[in-house]
Amino acid sequence: MSTIAENISTLSEQIQAAAHAVQRDPASVGLLAVSKTKPANDLREAYAAGLHDFGENYLQEALSKQLELADLPLIWHFIGPIQSNKTRAIAENFAWVHSVDRLKIAQRLSEQRPAELPPLNICIQVNVSGEDSKSGCTPQDLPALVDAICALPNLRLRGLMAIPEPTDNHDEQNAAFATVRTLQDSLKLPLDTLSMGMSHDLEAAIAQGATWVRIGTALFGARDYGQH
Repeated sequence: MSTIAENISTLSEQIQAAAHAVQRDPASVGLLAVSKTKPANDLREAYAAGLHDFGENYLQEALSKQLELADLPLIWHFIGPIQSNKTRAIAENFAWVHSVDRLKIAQRLSEQRPAELPPLNICIQVNVSGEDSKSGCTPQDLPALVDAICALPNLRLRGLMAIPEPTDNHDEQNAAFATVRTLQDSLKLPLDTLSMGMSHDLEAAIAQGATWVRIGTALFGARDYGQH
């Protein structure tokens, strides 16, 4: 069975190849380890193999891991849907939030961000495929949400995040990610982050400018959702 370190090595080679194919610097693409449902020891192993950034979807599980791994200088990203009653703990314990999709959540994160911490890095989640089951701001509502978030004092808007409808068709993957890139370009702001692409579509995401690819299964193996 492959180890986490071997999986990271394989993924790094994939990312490098995808970046080189479109004349991008591989260092401009970050590997965000999606560690939901995985035990703290797996994250420790991934850190030992060179990863520092970890994405979590479930708040209580993430807080438990943060305590267990407090001896490591990990950078924590919240990437799941956000309920209003969870914003304080997210504002206090994460460096990044990729899944902001409405102003109320952004306002609470800004108000509840501790003064001694730097501004919280924010990505706005956009629903580019129009799926009812997906979170995300509509492309039409994006400009107004961007303007409002930029006015909040304790947040730093970094860019957009998207989870397009899954498909194995490379042209469809490219088209969805190109839509996200075009939306970000249309904002005409100095944004530096596109959080998009997972194990099955990272090549297309990188071709369209992804700066974070969010990888879980290909890194840690299949998940057990029993506890959730």
